[in-house]
Amino acid sequence: MSTNRDTLVHAFDALLQPAPFKDYGPNGLQVEGRAQVRRLISGVTASLALIEAAIEMQADAIFVHHGLFWRGQDGRVTGWMKQRLSRLLAHDINLIAYHLPLDAHPTLGNNAQLARVLDIALEDGVRFGDQSLGFMGQRPAAPAEALAAHVEQALGRPVTLVAPPGHTVRRIGLCTGGAQGYFEAAIAAGADAFITGEISEPQAHYARECGVAYLACGHHASERYGAPAVAAHVASALGLEHRFIDIPNPA
Repeated sequence: MSTNRDTLVHAFDALLQPAPFKDYGPNGLQVEGRAQVRRLISGVTASLALIEAAIEMQADAIFVHHGLFWRGQDGRVTGWMKQRLSRLLAHDINLIAYHLPLDAHPTLGNNAQLARVLDIALEDGVRFGDQSLGFMGQRPAAPAEALAAHVEQALGRPVTLVAPPGHTVRRIGLCTGGAQGYFEAAIAAGADAFITGEISEPQAHYARECGVAYLACGHHASERYGAPAVAAHVASALGLEHRFIDIPNPA
């Protein structure tokens, strides 16, 4: 089966509701390709490697969390931007990207899906931080070191843990990607631990001084789950073929 490009984008818009978000770039259709879509590829970032893999699979559309266009770019189509755009345009592939709306979806988004992977039971409707992007959940009480080991096993990569000695964790705030700036909001919301992708210099001090554990598990690793969940949901509803392609990234 196939669907019209506009129908596909409308389905993503209806699910993710991008309008209320103050975002860093455009959400929705970023590069227009062929009008009819049969095969949809999802991935984390619209990298050249993902685009080449989608071309190999004869994709009609690519759905990602990190698109091509961001606030602050100078707008010149040179270097990596030329390479990516030229491949999309030459093969008439649609590029569809949603940033913060994909983080925020209550069941299929990056935060909800990371909680699922980590066996964290989300507290219904409890959010924190700017634009309510932070989620709060719970696990059985355990030492922070045990939580870090669990996260490492689930995600298959090392975790940076900063925690007070002997700290016990039950209530967990999480916000995927580069959300280290949400740590203070998680503390204020009553978290025993905060899970995100990255850590900056101030967060280690906040963790020690406020008595709350901080776990940085990788930007890419924390955001591998929302795009395929959303794309699979929409593809199933519209009768499209779908495949997730994970391009390895150590960040």
